[in-house]
Amino acid sequence: MIKYLEKENMNDVIKNGVWLVDFYADWCGPCKMLGNVLESIDANILKINVDTHEEISVKYGVMSIPTICFFKNGELKEKIIGFRNKEEIEQILKNI
Repeated sequence: MIKYLEKENMNDVIKNGVWLVDFYADWCGPCKMLGNVLESIDANILKINVDTHEEISVKYGVMSIPTICFFKNGELKEKIIGFRNKEEIEQILKNI
């Protein structure tokens, strides 16, 4: 399930279970490529646009995009930067 953060509180969305949080921008080529990969993954995915949610991006130290943060029950477990393939992302999810 892919959800886009609008006006909700991010912490309320990711507080239960394992979540993949994708920090992206509409103008970012690698973000678009990663978006295609994420559509094929069966996981809880929250996409956060860094242009409209700058404060959250700063909080999690997002300096480059795409950045993926993996959370379990609201706690940050892992953070990766740049494009990754489906197998790499699924392996990280499996390990969390």
